Amino acid sequence: MQKNILSLLISFFIITQLSAQTNSQLNSAEILHAMQKLNTVGAVLYIAAHPDDENTRLLAYLANERQLRTGYLSLTRGDGGQNLIGKEQGEMLGLIRTQELLAARRIDGAEQFFTRANDFGYSKNPEETFSFWNKDSILADVVYTIRKFKPSVIICRFPTTGEGGHGHHTASAILALEAFDAAADPTKFPEQLKYVQVWQAQRIFWNTFNFGSTNTTAPNQLKIEVGAYNSLLGKGYGEIMAESRSMHKSQGFGSAKQRGSTIEYFKLLKGDTVKSDLFDGISTAWTQFKGTEKMQKSLTEIINTYRAQSPEKSVAGLVKFYNELKIIDIKGSFNYWKELKLKETERLILACSGLWLEATASDYMAIPGQDVNITSQVIIRNKTIAKLNGLSFLNQSDTVTALAIKANEMYTFKHKEKLSIDAKYSNPYWLNGVRNSGRYEVRDQLLIGRPENNPATKVLFDITVEGLNLRVQRDVVYKFTDPVKGEIYRPLEILPPATVNISDKAFVFVDTKPKTIQFTIKANANNVEGDLQLIAYENIVFKSTTQELTPITNYDLTTFKENWKIEIKNSKFKLVNKGDEIMMEAIVTPTKITKDGQISASLMINNISYNQSISRIEYDHIPYQFILSDARATLVNIDLKKIDNQVAYIPGAGDDVPACLKQIGYNVTMLTDELLMTEDLSKYKTIVTGIRAYNTNERLQVYYNKLMDYVKQGGNLIVQYNTNSRVGPMVAKIGPYPFTVSRERVTNENAEVRFKSDTLKVLNYPNKITPYDFIGWVQERGIYFATELGPQYQTVFSMNDPNEKPQEGSLIIAQYGKGNFVYTGLAFFRELPAGVPGAYRLFVNLLSLPPHP
Repeated sequence: MQKNILSLLISFFIITQLSAQTNSQLNSAEILHAMQKLNTVGAVLYIAAHPDDENTRLLAYLANERQLRTGYLSLTRGDGGQNLIGKEQGEMLGLIRTQELLAARRIDGAEQFFTRANDFGYSKNPEETFSFWNKDSILADVVYTIRKFKPSVIICRFPTTGEGGHGHHTASAILALEAFDAAADPTKFPEQLKYVQVWQAQRIFWNTFNFGSTNTTAPNQLKIEVGAYNSLLGKGYGEIMAESRSMHKSQGFGSAKQRGSTIEYFKLLKGDTVKSDLFDGISTAWTQFKGTEKMQKSLTEIINTYRAQSPEKSVAGLVKFYNELKIIDIKGSFNYWKELKLKETERLILACSGLWLEATASDYMAIPGQDVNITSQVIIRNKTIAKLNGLSFLNQSDTVTALAIKANEMYTFKHKEKLSIDAKYSNPYWLNGVRNSGRYEVRDQLLIGRPENNPATKVLFDITVEGLNLRVQRDVVYKFTDPVKGEIYRPLEILPPATVNISDKAFVFVDTKPKTIQFTIKANANNVEGDLQLIAYENIVFKSTTQELTPITNYDLTTFKENWKIEIKNSKFKLVNKGDEIMMEAIVTPTKITKDGQISASLMINNISYNQSISRIEYDHIPYQFILSDARATLVNIDLKKIDNQVAYIPGAGDDVPACLKQIGYNVTMLTDELLMTEDLSKYKTIVTGIRAYNTNERLQVYYNKLMDYVKQGGNLIVQYNTNSRVGPMVAKIGPYPFTVSRERVTNENAEVRFKSDTLKVLNYPNKITPYDFIGWVQERGIYFATELGPQYQTVFSMNDPNEKPQEGSLIIAQYGKGNFVYTGLAFFRELPAGVPGAYRLFVNLLSLPPHP
């Protein structure tokens, strides 16, 4: 039983490593490199908090120069970060960053793992972090990864003492250090021992760093030269580092390739002392296992006789090595390495043989209970004796072939089979449970740590190569040819027969006037018909004394329905062809007593209710991705007064603020570069710049004088946050008077907001702003506050995180000529799409600032 579970776990690891490169063919140099790696039976695990925290140069060095099994455990998927390439936030951004990490690992050769921790946004200390995550839950995940991965050495990116800055960073080190001991303790998380065994790593280090003004390296620390050049790969580790790190495109981490000597520094935290190397006194060779001498000799011969021009000549030797390794049975960790190296040897046998195996579907979508058309192909490009015995498909149905494979001849097999009616949708597994701000709900222990879903559909090829029988798995994928990009693969998606998307995440009502809400129904199969069903309901009602929320009552569903009225003329729909869409509309009307609530949509098809919406992600540097979630949107009923209906908006890095303004009746003109150049800006009462506009649009500096003249003549210019960091240094002039964009922020979304003066126009016109308007904010109060203000600026709020000094630069206003200049780090880009009433009221006040006489 224990051995079967071990094999299953190792298979999961191998799938994680190779699924994204199912048919990537190793060249001759890479084959030799992989052969050499068969000699190494040691592992190292690197631990940090986020995607992009990892030291990609060190990972590349350990995985390729030292040829160790190397893993990176990122505690989170980076949901709470910023996005420099699009509008995606939260779970969508986490999915992008997950795939960016996998793309980076395919370059540097390491493997990727995660815990259930959610990146809830910037945290200033580990205590706050653990209050969100539940420390024991995430500690359990780190322990499980260590027990599964069995590293001899663990390396932290950050220290436990806070020099890493971010609270998540410090928390990652605290958890790593505790897990170092707990993984070896059978009384800690004993429920895991059904799947894994206890494991004691021999030492744990902190990989010290020199980041900007923070230098934690020291002459007495362990030093390792990692700047070597790998002739088989044709790159140095500084070059591989740059290629790997540059995959973090959403974070703007494009890196220059570095060449030459580079030293990494390490401080021992626990375990055996060292003198000159991370692995001092730790054997990473087969010689640590008695009885492997014959196998070692075979492997040495394979490497020494390898011919790059004829890799097929190594197949017989690899088969011999495989058989010798398979029959050895030694207690302890040997069987773990045995299973891993057998899998690696299988891949080398296929690579040397030139065997190419593929399974593709005729469409990228599949529906449970419906047919899937699969094309399986086999070709062998080198002169190797091989036989295809058969193929096994989705429901283990077999096709027996007993076919001798001729060199360089393509064999194609067509197969149609019904997908199981119980097949699960291809949603990221960590998003299938209850979602909260602290951690994902994942109940299947075998899924914890995995970067992405297990393959949902596969074909098993029963192959005999030089007398060795192998069952080779290939995921069923979809392949097509783009006229510009060429051949492209995308994952097979298992979807419901139809999805329903609501046009916005939140709908804001400013009075009892009705609002039309649009629903897009898309067919994922032919001949889909049914009924659109809608329900609107109120949230729990709260009362407030200061800024604390206290539930005072619940309403039954009948009350919910009555207070939000829904009218839909015809709820029936019929879609003939797969891919067809229909847009349906409903009129939703609040009453005078209606409270904030939600609207949910579902599709009744053949007496089965489907309530999934779909959000897609398409970027060239990662595979196609999507998320299925409940079709639901927020309904917000706001006491809101507006003065004007015209706003101009200068796009930045991407945000949904313009759409939110349209929700409340504004006509938004997007000011392109051409319009900024030619337009008379005085026609606009207010101009707003999108987030990070001055970081991403160099042309704004060209229009600085024009924008300042606009303000001087009575215009209202509102600048949302910009960054001031390595990724987005602030070199542009923004305002009429000096101020600095800092890295100051308030991360506690419930932090008290203190008004500098109740009489300020921005707090009273046209909406009276009170502390109640700061209830219900999400993720944070604000980021990149203004500091070092010129005396002309007026501050509006004071706020701070616990035990920190007050910050007064979240919103600054200056009169310039007849107009107003505003800079704000308040997180309107998060709060408005989330439907936070107070954020809307305050933003409208900013838009309504009157000119000065």
